[in-house]
Amino acid sequence: MRLKLTLAYDGRPFGGWQSQPNADTVQDRLEAALAEVAKQPVRIHGSGRTDAGVHALAQAAHFDPPDELTLNPLNWVAALNTKLPATIRVMSCEEVAPDFHARFSARAKTYAYDLSIEPVLPPLRAGLAWHLPRQLDPATLEDALALFRGRHDFRAFAANRGDETGETDFVRIMSEVSLAATGEGYRLTFTADGFLYKMVRLLTGAAVKAAQGQLRLDDLAALLDQGPDLPHGKSPLAAPPDGLTLLAVRYD
Repeated sequence: MRLKLTLAYDGRPFGGWQSQPNADTVQDRLEAALAEVAKQPVRIHGSGRTDAGVHALAQAAHFDPPDELTLNPLNWVAALNTKLPATIRVMSCEEVAPDFHARFSARAKTYAYDLSIEPVLPPLRAGLAWHLPRQLDPATLEDALALFRGRHDFRAFAANRGDETGETDFVRIMSEVSLAATGEGYRLTFTADGFLYKMVRLLTGAAVKAAQGQLRLDDLAALLDQGPDLPHGKSPLAAPPDGLTLLAVRYD
């Protein structure tokens, strides 16, 4: 049997999703909870990595429970949530096909990035939005975001993870990029068939630079679809992780 979990977490206390030495990660906490329930190690596979401080409302992951366990999906939700900190919650569990893979079966992901333009950021919103009390031009911000829509080579908006090769594919299809006003500022929403390392944060940082009058739209457009030598350079700024949330992972 293979089970798919939908997870929500507050990324502020954690060193990201993926297990790593000397860091408290969401994957580590989840695998510890699974081991407690299953009485043996159980490996979990996520739809992708989220960085330290990045949040999720619907991260997807799968695991194969031991054959001798007879818990139904609803029981898994309750059992795991009793073992997890309040900052991580299993929202749902469902049985999926044996060949389902949380990462490789995904067809699209949606992220939101929240900007606060409040004069003072309330303490309870610290770590949940990028605080930008300097005025942004929303029309320019929207124009900047529109440049990202469609099929592009986004290598100028990818941080170096150290595992890139000459075969690395930097082309992604951005099906939705939108801007919405909120009571505290703005929400940027990105939907694509996949995202490169720190891509949303680098896109957001560049768009904010444009909206603050520090980057011309023509220069921003030139960052897209560059060759391997990056003649126009890379995104000038990565937004902090604070305002970034994984909203959804879509499967067929």
